[in-house]
Amino acid sequence: MRLDDEQESRNVEDIRDSSGGFAGGFGGGMSLGRIIFFWPIIRMLLKSKFGWAILAIGAFVYFTNPLGLMSGGSHHTSSKNDDKEAVFIKKVLKTTEDVWSQVLPKYGYKYTKPVMVLYRGHTASGCGVASSQVGPFYCPADKKIYLDLGFYDELKRVHHAGGDFAQAYVLAHEVGHHVQDILGTLDKVHALQQRATSRGNKVAANHLQIPVELQADCYAGVWAHYMRNRLDRGDIEEALNAASRIGDDTLQKEAQGYVVPDSFTHGTSKQREEWFYRGYKSGDIRACNTFK
Repeated sequence: MRLDDEQESRNVEDIRDSSGGFAGGFGGGMSLGRIIFFWPIIRMLLKSKFGWAILAIGAFVYFTNPLGLMSGGSHHTSSKNDDKEAVFIKKVLKTTEDVWSQVLPKYGYKYTKPVMVLYRGHTASGCGVASSQVGPFYCPADKKIYLDLGFYDELKRVHHAGGDFAQAYVLAHEVGHHVQDILGTLDKVHALQQRATSRGNKVAANHLQIPVELQADCYAGVWAHYMRNRLDRGDIEEALNAASRIGDDTLQKEAQGYVVPDSFTHGTSKQREEWFYRGYKSGDIRACNTFK
């Protein structure tokens, strides 16, 4: 994907150096709990001049670099590769802003730009705690997309879905949920899900989520349609492979060796591929009616 001349989106909260952290804190100071935990060691060191020297060095290191000492630096120091991915994904977000700002008015809607939050480990969101374990998601309560860039490492290493356009597809899918929010789709489906859940029908509630996710795939395809002049050979195949590798049936087969269709929430690999490609070929959100 060719984005060298693209600008980065300004609608980004990059908190990778402040999210995550050690046991309920962000490294802002030595808590009482930590002092109690280390007290037996501290008391022993206080009995000798050598121990006092060790404590002095430790105090110096802590107060000059508390994040590195308390968290090992893994959640707070961004690698060069991490920063490179951050720049790329900010540029991808900018292209989604440009595309949807032009496309939605054709259907009578104004596009409002979401905010993308880049974090590491965990952070707070309008929909609860955002954790790297749950993967990227869109929160309609605060109109933000939450993304831990570490997900892309897992996408490549575990799910064998590498490539820059695979990464772009993931973000475009979440932006697709924002488009659904603007169109009122999320509110309607949420009301139906609440009704099904209140009746004790969790299977129906799960199944209602499937067309939501497939439509977000289709909207990601619509975005890709308008990005054709920036795509490299093989980019669409990367997106289709990523869509296939994270289908419910594929994920369940890999995790437990069998599938449970009643627990599906995102659709099968084939469905995800087909809807992304339908949006890509048509470039028309009217082709994305997954609720039929």
